[in-house]
Parts: sequence; structure tokens; C-alpha cells
Amino acid sequence: MPKSSVTVRELIRTNYTSLTPSERKFAQALLDNYPSAGLTSITAAARNANVSVPTVARMINKLGFTGYPPFHHALLQELEAKALGPTERRAKWASEAPETHQLNRFTETVMRNLEQTFANIDSAQFDAAVKAMAETSSHLYVVGGRITQSLATYAFTHFQAVREHTTHMTSVSATWPHYVLDMQKGDVLLVFDIRRYDAGLMRLAEQATREGVQVVLITDQWTSPVADWADYTFNCWVEIPSAWDSNVATMLLLEAMIAAIQEENWPRARARYDRLEDLFDRMNLFRRS
Repeated sequence: MPKSSVTVRELIRTNYTSLTPSERKFAQALLDNYPSAGLTSITAAARNANVSVPTVARMINKLGFTGYPPFHHALLQELEAKALGPTERRAKWASEAPETHQLNRFTETVMRNLEQTFANIDSAQFDAAVKAMAETSSHLYVVGGRITQSLATYAFTHFQAVREHTTHMTSVSATWPHYVLDMQKGDVLLVFDIRRYDAGLMRLAEQATREGVQVVLITDQWTSPVADWADYTFNCWVEIPSAWDSNVATMLLLEAMIAAIQEENWPRARARYDRLEDLFDRMNLFRRS
């Protein structure tokens, strides 16, 4: 049986090259309607994907499941995990917590999250997303949810120094149509959204896509519904021994993106840095030592 921390979506991606064409057809049907397509009976799941029942059985076996019931149960657990609030999260990890110091548990879990996150990032997709966000002829919009708004603020502070035409959208969803009003084809919208997911962000991504905007999503291992509208989706592992989720992996990915976009735009970015430092000095805002 696969480890409980590994999602079915991840298992499909990891084992995709070993699947036959018919098995890939079912895998794609599942990914297109995840996880709902796998929450029916095996007969209905096969019929909806237009494949045979044995095809479904062979595919889930390749993913490491002993049969359809464990596969079905794994999807149900993922669905349940998405809806967990702080109290339920703490109860879950507290019941499973090893008898070690909290600092050690945190460190071990965060390191696993980092390993899992970066093992599942496609470098070609990362490069393509960076190139899109580095394109200064288009506008870059940045937005986050209730918790992830702090990540959006951090991202904007750096991106605005690296490139022009960058907008930090407020966390008030009622203002978002005003931003969409100015969005044009070729612009980029960077969205941060982890559980519990912000329904407003999904509607924003949908409308932005209809305007021809490319959507870059940074989300958790369970994947925000925004992914249905995203051109690029990056999953970060966030579970830790706490009532809250961790942003360590998310922040590391973001900082890698900032560094890559800076390099993509160098020396133009350097000129902006120099001018910004000059403005800081003239306005006497910071001490250099």
C-alpha cells in the first residue's frame, strides 16, 4: 500500500510512463475530474472513462493498491483532509505524534515536505512559468487567500523591484472585478491558495482565463480548485504537527521563482535595484549600517 501522505494524483504522475494507453486514458479521466471520478464504483468509473473494468484494476494495481476499495478509500481520505480545520488537524497529528521533542518533529516533517515538494516539480514547467512571469511587456498580478495573502505580499514586494507592471491585488474579493477590468491577453495572474480553499479565487481565475490571462497557481498537495483554470500548477506539501499548515515549502518555491525571474530580467532588474536604492537614500528610509 502507498504511504498515506502520498496522494493518488502524485502516484499517477510518478507512474504515468509505466501505464498503457488505455490505463492512461483512465488516469487522465481521473485527473480531469479529481477526485470525484474515482469516488464511484469501479464499474461506473470504468464506464465514465470509456475503458474496461480490468483496465481500471490494472492501473490502480500499478499505483500500489491491492484493489479498488483501498484506492477508493485513499481518495475519500484526501477529500476529508481538504476540509480539515485547525482543531481537526491538531487532533489528527496529536494522536499520531511520536514521543520526541516538538522541535525535532517539526524539523523532520518540514524536511520531508521540502523533499516531497521539490521531487514533484517539473523543471520545464517551472521554467515556463518563470518566463511568463518575467515578461515585462505584460502585466503581472499577484493575489492570495486569507492565510496566503501574506505570501502574495512577500511576492509582490520582490517582483515589483525586479520588474515593472506588477500589481498586488487586495484580499477583498469585491474589488477583484476592478482588476479583471484592466487585464489583457498575455498578462499573468499568480495565485496562492491552500486548504481551506477560497471559492472567490477560483471565480477570479476563471474570469482571468476568459480574458486570455495565464494563471500560475501555488497550492498544497491536495490541489486547489483553481487548478482547473491554471496554466501552471505547483503543489507544495504543507502538513506539519500543528493545527495550521506550513508555508515553508511554499516560501522556498516562491523564493526560487523570485531568483529565477531576477536572472531572466538581468541587467534590467539591476537597473531597477540601483534606482530603488537611490530612492531609499534620498528619502532617508533605511540605514545602510
